[in-house]
Amino acid sequence: MYRFLASTRWVGWLILVAIFATACVSLGNWQANRREQVLTGIERVNRNYFADPVSGRQALEKFNQLPEEKTWMTAKLTGSYLPGDTLIVRNRIKAGRPGYEVLVPFKTTQGEVVIIDRGYLPIGDEQSGHPDSIPAPPSGEVTVLARLKPGEVRLDRGAPEGQIASIQLEDYAQQVDYGIAQGAYGIMYQEDPAPSVTPQPLDAPDMDEGPHLSYEFQWYAFGVLAFVGFWYAARQQKKLNAEDAAELAEARALGFDEPVHKVRKVRAKAEKKFRRDGSLTDEAIEDAMLDEAPEAPSDLR
Repeated sequence: MYRFLASTRWVGWLILVAIFATACVSLGNWQANRREQVLTGIERVNRNYFADPVSGRQALEKFNQLPEEKTWMTAKLTGSYLPGDTLIVRNRIKAGRPGYEVLVPFKTTQGEVVIIDRGYLPIGDEQSGHPDSIPAPPSGEVTVLARLKPGEVRLDRGAPEGQIASIQLEDYAQQVDYGIAQGAYGIMYQEDPAPSVTPQPLDAPDMDEGPHLSYEFQWYAFGVLAFVGFWYAARQQKKLNAEDAAELAEARALGFDEPVHKVRKVRAKAEKKFRRDGSLTDEAIEDAMLDEAPEAPSDLR
């Protein structure tokens, strides 16, 4: 039966299968967690992206400290741009094309300064590493509608003068001689008065949940298939053991007391002989094996 499963070899295989299946379940759970995070982000975008904007002190509080669940919330600010401290962010992507984003400090009527991302600029043709032109923000008092995002991580790479590698608000604060809100920045989507030329609007956040669900099921399936494979191998081994036992019993009845593989060698030799002359029958093979038997019983010879 399946007593061979208690052998060291098969126990070892079972342990390896269990380890592999455990790893597959862990990877499936990881994909499930990734998907949950993505769905949470999508739900957050749906809740905040088109919500009515907050204004005044409530909006400024979020620029100083933005809770994660408020990412992409809309804010309405009134004040004036400080274009003299404009910075360009390098290596930004829009519709798969690299370019820049334009950051301009915005001083609100409450006296606080926040950073506004006015949009995207393509790579310039006139000077390598710079946009051809930077559209000026509207002058005087401006009302800005913006969506809030937390500042980005600091990248370990430099940038030419007037540019930064990422929207790292602490680094931005070190390049101006006044304080700025460092909890979030705003992505502008409307200005009043609207200038005749503006940077291109940034792409909307990605709402695709990705392949995490299918990957999750695939990893779980791999874990199950590992045990199915082990079960199939055990069934095959059981079948082979049964065939070996039957052949050994037949050989012993014919006078053989040899390991099964030697008996099979004798049988294969007999089959080859009789297949060649066209007289391959069970009786002929048995007669040939009797002739090869070292101590076949006299009553069988």
